[in-house]
Amino acid sequence: MEKKEKVDVLIIGAGPSGSVAASYLFNEGFSVKVVEKNKFPRFVIGESLIPRCMDHFEAVGLLDCLKEKGFEIKTGARFLQGAKACEFDFSKKHTDGWSWTWQVPRADFDKTLTDELTNRGVDIDFEKEVTEVDFVDGSSITTILDKEGNTSKIEARFIIDSSGFGRVLPRLLDLDKPSEIPKHSSIFTHVKDVNRPEGWEGHRITFDIVSKETWLWVIPFSNGYTSIGYVGPTEYLASFKGTNTEKLQEMMKLSDHYYERFKDLPYEFEPRVVKNIAKSVKQLYGDGYVLTGNSAEFLDPVFSSGVAFATESAHLSAKLIAKELRGQSVDWETEYSEYILEGVRVFSTYVKEWYTGNLQKIFFADSENPVIKSQICAVLAGYVWDKTNPFVKNHHRLVKTVAHITDMEKENANS
Repeated sequence: MEKKEKVDVLIIGAGPSGSVAASYLFNEGFSVKVVEKNKFPRFVIGESLIPRCMDHFEAVGLLDCLKEKGFEIKTGARFLQGAKACEFDFSKKHTDGWSWTWQVPRADFDKTLTDELTNRGVDIDFEKEVTEVDFVDGSSITTILDKEGNTSKIEARFIIDSSGFGRVLPRLLDLDKPSEIPKHSSIFTHVKDVNRPEGWEGHRITFDIVSKETWLWVIPFSNGYTSIGYVGPTEYLASFKGTNTEKLQEMMKLSDHYYERFKDLPYEFEPRVVKNIAKSVKQLYGDGYVLTGNSAEFLDPVFSSGVAFATESAHLSAKLIAKELRGQSVDWETEYSEYILEGVRVFSTYVKEWYTGNLQKIFFADSENPVIKSQICAVLAGYVWDKTNPFVKNHHRLVKTVAHITDMEKENANS
């Protein structure tokens, strides 16, 4: 006989988004079930966090277990373009908030979260795949497939899809739509960083811009390994020949700053490729379900916004579900969709203007405006809902305007 469970909330995916949602709802006394397709620990990208997500981990009681692990502290980010450098310090940002976060091997980071939740009594089922969802009479019936081929059912009053790149409900409910972000892909691996320099140089996260649309990430971890990966136009990355190892080795030659450090180091695994990174959906919620994190929108890794949007949307959706389950009215359009998409729009502007080159002009301008830099720094830290920040409130115009002024200043200096 097929097994059937009944819970208040079913959460699909046990990454940071699912863990934050599960922790909040469990703390509030609701019955929660988390199903995760993979066995943890498992590899996933999204290794560079931004400060805004620290608010969410703290709010749901997950900060202390993470602090105990000694992950690499991230206090800002550096961007290189040839001989020019632009460094952002999160302690010097327009918006009040966290001035640091972490650079993390996600396999260890995510398992820390799920171990903590399991120890508290949260029900997490690994290696279980969602194959079907039916919504009937104010609840949902979800079909789960285990690795032995057995199926079971879960009845839930609400479903949170935190499945990330698995995008379970967008696939099952036909919610996918093309992203407006240009088509970029990434190729990446880890190395044992035996040539890591002493001091801050060996610990800082850096983005090395080798062309307007192509860049290398270097993310050092506290365990002695470093994540390296290229992002660029899909067609350009596909033009490199050979195995993924051979492709990435060839791409590393593009970096004057990092080629020597990494050229002879073996890759810990065959480099992986994610094609056409950016994703979008037709809607963020429906009757009895909500999409969070990368299940909803994924922009681009250039500003490390993935985990922050995952935890922001998870925390907010969990709070709204708790309200609804207690009989209070929730305006999902205003309180969830419009709010999340407002932040997505701000970050989307910065991603788009990065690839037009406008943002790079501001970053690498000959003269630095500390006020403008602090305002942009707050955006990069994830505080994209702060309307006191002109670079949030007027994001769609201001980046273009400042880039234009930068061009004019450069022309005047050269005339």
